[in-house]
Amino acid sequence: MLKHSFLFNLYVVVVFIFISSCSNAQSDPAAVSKKASVLSKKVNLNITPIDSSSYKLKMVTMFNGDSSGKWKFTGHYPLAGALLPFNRIIAYYGNLYSTRMGILGELPKNQMFARLKKEMEVWKQADPNTPVIPALHYIVTTAQGSPGVSGMYRLRMRSSEIDKVMSMAKEIDAVVFLDVQVGLSNLREELPILEKYLRDPKVHLGIDPEFSMKGGQKPGTVIGSFDAADINYASQYLADIVTQYNLPPKVMVVHRFTQGMVKEYKSIKIRPEVQIVMDMDGWGAPARKINSYRQFVYAEPLEFTGFKLFYKNDLKEAPHRMLLPSELLALKPKPMYIQYQ
Repeated sequence: MLKHSFLFNLYVVVVFIFISSCSNAQSDPAAVSKKASVLSKKVNLNITPIDSSSYKLKMVTMFNGDSSGKWKFTGHYPLAGALLPFNRIIAYYGNLYSTRMGILGELPKNQMFARLKKEMEVWKQADPNTPVIPALHYIVTTAQGSPGVSGMYRLRMRSSEIDKVMSMAKEIDAVVFLDVQVGLSNLREELPILEKYLRDPKVHLGIDPEFSMKGGQKPGTVIGSFDAADINYASQYLADIVTQYNLPPKVMVVHRFTQGMVKEYKSIKIRPEVQIVMDMDGWGAPARKINSYRQFVYAEPLEFTGFKLFYKNDLKEAPHRMLLPSELLALKPKPMYIQYQ
């Protein structure tokens, strides 16, 4: 109660200062407009946190009895409207230009929707206490084997292609993730191009360290990386959008399957406007994937975890099967974001 009173009083003070400064600048309308713009960026009216007791209980349930001390509730609460951990996101990943990059793009739309619906039903049965949300995780900037006109070894999708995915998502009331593979570019160059989409409350972000080539190598020749500064830039960028447009928190998925892909994890900032998911992205046999999860995701805790399942690549190694929801729900912590490729 004291927190709400303090925040309200703070807002009143900010507005009073703003009005006073406007009356002192009546002869300069441009100055008034500029001050209003600054205020809109700094004051977020959607500042009320979610129900704290419910959130904490859900987080403890997600930790799944971990007794190591690594995964514990740290007192961080998101803004109202947070998707996690109240829901589990079931995402189909890919690119419309390619049948090889994932199930999104491989199958015709109606077939893809039908298969996604079946996966959601399986997860509902496996964990009846956690609602599932469908998602289309679209690779909007794809790493390339050739430099292209920009010399950045990346290709940006046209707005018309992004719009197709947005329309598809509306048909099934799905959220959208726009995934960025920067190549020789960087997040500071790529994210602002997506802002008009990120203003949508149902659009979230994915960033892929694998194709962040800080050494100038061609994508695919070595595994790339993001450090804490990269991830903090992306989360701050999202947080600014959430604040400016009074949105619910964004979810930001960071892909990972090696130690070196994410550096300086202890310096990654947790913000109430952004929910960070560290997604176990490797393919292979069940035991190898679970071991990677424990080594690279569980061992360096942030907020939430994800797990990617490959319809084809996971079958290449014995015992030639995908992990089951029941096996993933036995992990500590339980992944709240599940991606199918």
